[in-house]
Amino acid sequence: MRRWILCLTLVACKGGDDDTPSTDSAPSTDSDPPAAFSCAKPLFPADAPWNQPIAEAPLDAESVTLLDALERRGGFGNGRVQMDLSIEVSCDPGDAPMLEFTPTEDFYTPDCDLAPVPVPEDAHLEGEDGLACTGDGDCHLIVLHQPTATLYEQWRANIVDGVYEGGCLAIWDMSETPPETLRGEHCTSADAAGLPIAPLLFDADEVAAGEINHAIRFILPNDRLRNRTYVRPATHATGAASAGDDGIPYGLRLRLRADYPLESLPSDGARVVAKALQTYGMILADGGTIALTAQSDRLTTAKWDDWFTGTRDLEDLAVADFEVVEAGERIAWTGDCVRE
Repeated sequence: MRRWILCLTLVACKGGDDDTPSTDSAPSTDSDPPAAFSCAKPLFPADAPWNQPIAEAPLDAESVTLLDALERRGGFGNGRVQMDLSIEVSCDPGDAPMLEFTPTEDFYTPDCDLAPVPVPEDAHLEGEDGLACTGDGDCHLIVLHQPTATLYEQWRANIVDGVYEGGCLAIWDMSETPPETLRGEHCTSADAAGLPIAPLLFDADEVAAGEINHAIRFILPNDRLRNRTYVRPATHATGAASAGDDGIPYGLRLRLRADYPLESLPSDGARVVAKALQTYGMILADGGTIALTAQSDRLTTAKWDDWFTGTRDLEDLAVADFEVVEAGERIAWTGDCVRE
């Protein structure tokens, strides 16, 4: 993988910043203490861009052009909307050890953060049975640290026999709405677009509750993506994206058309996801093949088998069933990260 696919996600639950201790349960004489941060989604405050509903947002002037070009290039990866239900996310109540890591060649300065990472006992890397990165996958480590409401995300983590090496680490303060440029203009994160990963993953507990109240992470093959270009809320693009001016820029937000017949979908879970695509849309976050990304059900109460017949329950959704939400300025990625 390349610089822009970095994905270590350690997520925190509601609370203060990294230096804020756990709050006492006793009432304050001045005001009530903040509620303990829950690892349940949605993550980040309600006014974070990915938590904003866009059902009534205007269409982008290039909506038809971009979607026609996407269709000509083959549409979604493998020609269909498929779901990846495997991204691992752990929630640390505060008892996990904070481990230091040795940066690998997949760690980039100044984009990435060099700091200790909480690693819970139940943590797994994406695509692995534990914390050893044994293959050539992304090996994302994603942890929500409850006491400090901090999200840790790392790409290509690898912990073997107590030796911890890792690629780009992105640390996010989830107690506050991030600035427009997130961690910094032209800066990557654990994802190509510079976005956090965890807030865009839907999970089985959300689907079981009947509502997903945030945008969903989606990816496309590089030959569908506009070269070195992004739009808000993204802060980063890549040279590997090879499409021209009618390609999809990183950060672009698509929504499912309001008139799409949800009742035609084959499962309750598919209908919940499709409704979220109408209300919150999906944001282009990375390059790859499987369109929609969800959290593994290994640590959730609800299980995917109870809500989907399979990972292709949304394959009837066509490019023509979507619209492009107004995206604003197209920003040329320079490769020169300027941290916030």
